[in-house]
Amino acid sequence: MIPILDTITLCDLEVRYRVGVPDEERAHPQRLLLTIELDLDVGPAARTDDLNLTINYFAVSRRLLRLGAGREWRLIETLAEEIAGLLLTEYPAQAVRVEVKKFILPETRHVSVRVARTRGR
Repeated sequence: MIPILDTITLCDLEVRYRVGVPDEERAHPQRLLLTIELDLDVGPAARTDDLNLTINYFAVSRRLLRLGAGREWRLIETLAEEIAGLLLTEYPAQAVRVEVKKFILPETRHVSVRVARTRGR
């Protein structure tokens, strides 16, 4: 039997992290938007109305808001990969997708990286 996977999405969570290749770019936190998709079967939580049987998206948002404290990354690719690993380690998602949007090129709306990871990979 194929498990049913539903998705919880946090769309464009605004965070301030130090990210960039040049030292000057990492000198101050910059605005990034994170879109997080967490795949799991929400059926048990929906049937029982029990938060403990799903992923608490408020807790996920608070965890990601704190992630940048005292940290820095050169590449948004590295940041996206780290977030995906953290989510699979700390929450019961079967798969995650993480998009990091950065507002660095004035000629574009944003630059982004999107990674998808599954448990055990």
